[in-house]
Amino acid sequence: MYTSVLRVHPRAVVFDLDGVLVDSLEVMREAFGIAYREVVGDGPIPFEEYCRHLGRYFPDIMKIMGLPQAMQSPFVRESYRLAHQVPLYDGVRELLDELRARGLKLAVATGKSGARARALLTQLGVIDQFEHVIGSDEVARAKPAPDIVVEALRRLDIAPRNAVMVGDAVTDLASARAASVTAIAAVWGSTTEEELRAARPDHVLGKPLDLLELCPPVGVPAA
Repeated sequence: MYTSVLRVHPRAVVFDLDGVLVDSLEVMREAFGIAYREVVGDGPIPFEEYCRHLGRYFPDIMKIMGLPQAMQSPFVRESYRLAHQVPLYDGVRELLDELRARGLKLAVATGKSGARARALLTQLGVIDQFEHVIGSDEVARAKPAPDIVVEALRRLDIAPRNAVMVGDAVTDLASARAASVTAIAAVWGSTTEEELRAARPDHVLGKPLDLLELCPPVGVPAA
């Protein structure tokens, strides 16, 4: 399933991580709950509100929500402890293999820290599929600013017109557009599909392998 507004012939794909490549929602829920109880205390855990800001860097979310920055340390600790429970979405491994076979360059631009993202992708056995994995702590401004996408393109040596970005949050789409990159919404793991569609992405994909319809082999026009 996809809707097409633009016809693209990409030479590179920049992926968000959580909600696009990996299904980390339940691990995030547990890590957030532990961090909240440890730092804030008892009471309702505002995880649903946290989810509305996914795609942003954790310290930025804490600032928006008015929560203590001290939550970051236990959240990261628990995220590492629980990382073995985070799977790739069905079809992602095959998608990455085929995109590489077609000659596309791949990168990850995530709201996570770079170290945590690289550790997770290494554990899952797919780190070598990506030329670069960039975290929000490795650029001056996190999403929705364009910095992380611009940095990915710089490292890949790819012009914006030759790249697409796949994300599951409005902040991903905003970051891609600000970098003049085709913005693709991934809705297979999203709890905010309606919100994503309302943001009018250039394409909407229902499952990972749908991306192949937009990514012919490099040098071969799309059908």
